[in-house]
Amino acid sequence: MPPIEDHPLRYQLANELHARPFPTITAPATVVYLAIKPAEPGERRDRDADRDADRDADRAHLLALLDRHGAPHPHPGATHHSGRIGRHVLKWEQHTEFVTYTAFCDGLGERPFDPADFAVFPDDWLARAPGQRITAIAFRICPMPEEAAVRAALDAWFVPESLAVARVLDDLAIAAGDFRIDPAGQMRFALFVAPGLGPRRVGRAVQRLCEIETYKSMAMLGFARARALTAPLDRLDRRLTGLTSEMTAENARADSLLPELLTISAELESMAARAAFRFGATGAYAAIVGERITALRETRFEGRPTFGEFMARRFEPAMRTVAATRARLQSLSDRAARAGDLMRTRVDVERSAQNQKLLASMDRRAALQLRLQHTVEGLSVVAISYYAVSLALYVLGPLAPQIGLTKPALTAFLTPPLILATWAALRRIRRRLE
Repeated sequence: MPPIEDHPLRYQLANELHARPFPTITAPATVVYLAIKPAEPGERRDRDADRDADRDADRAHLLALLDRHGAPHPHPGATHHSGRIGRHVLKWEQHTEFVTYTAFCDGLGERPFDPADFAVFPDDWLARAPGQRITAIAFRICPMPEEAAVRAALDAWFVPESLAVARVLDDLAIAAGDFRIDPAGQMRFALFVAPGLGPRRVGRAVQRLCEIETYKSMAMLGFARARALTAPLDRLDRRLTGLTSEMTAENARADSLLPELLTISAELESMAARAAFRFGATGAYAAIVGERITALRETRFEGRPTFGEFMARRFEPAMRTVAATRARLQSLSDRAARAGDLMRTRVDVERSAQNQKLLASMDRRAALQLRLQHTVEGLSVVAISYYAVSLALYVLGPLAPQIGLTKPALTAFLTPPLILATWAALRRIRRRLE
């Protein structure tokens, strides 16, 4: 008996759950992280074709970096790769909208957050990147010192006003970052690790902090789009409100208002189509940020704001703005649709009134035609009767003396019956036609 047949995607889908393992990092260590985003897929000619081109360009860019170090290439079509390049271990991941590079090595530099740590990504290689840098992070992973030393390091490395710091991973580590870009163009995160925290858990903590910053940055693209739409939506809101007010006027003509309504509706639909992808992605990214912060299992460190509190104060208001803009765009589209329905109703009413006037005019014309027809029928009876009497006189005129009648008397005798016969014949013909 042959074995049961597997679904063609069974192994591919099962392996996808294990395709992106967390890095293994042992403190002390230095980690640099880079995320590159291609151009907006919704603003180009063919989204699917360009996404394939982006993936090919991202892969070629990775291969150029690997070739510099003589490192092996990933499998064709792979969306992730790990391998050693020099003294660093490189982890490359390809996502839907961006690609990330994480390089980590053992040991710490003498200078905290030294820009030279990013030398693993050469400047000329970065200049040929197939996209723009969406974020760059420098990590300093240190063994856990005394709290006083942690406090001193935080004060020296970060901006106090925007610093987020918390005990994470069951109080076995302290994570800190201020989400600011330093003069070297990098964001700084520090992770102080207790002796009992294993390398895999350290790697998971680093990965989650990288994802928090990356998905936060990607979500903020939606905030930029929402802010750019504010002025156009205000303008369209005023135009739509004015148009709706004009529709209530008694002397307003639907044919004069319809082009303006069509223009407004078209602009709203165009805005909604261009913003749909970004707003949808923003909601997904914001949800991931919340999930990653929850996974850190934060507890407060010396009363300082945690990552969750930082996001609640700085990030979530931006996401609410995106949600409000998305709802406003939908509301304006719905208002335009309702205005279109009202306009259509008004056009139907006006057309119905015009049809009633036309029918009334047709009724009047039919009545006039009927009266005219009756008049013509009467005249026809007279004319036909006249010719009938004339013909009868031509035939019976010579016989009039023989029967003792004069021609006028014969005419008077023949006229009434011929008129009645003509009238009856015309009436019968009209009834047959009806």
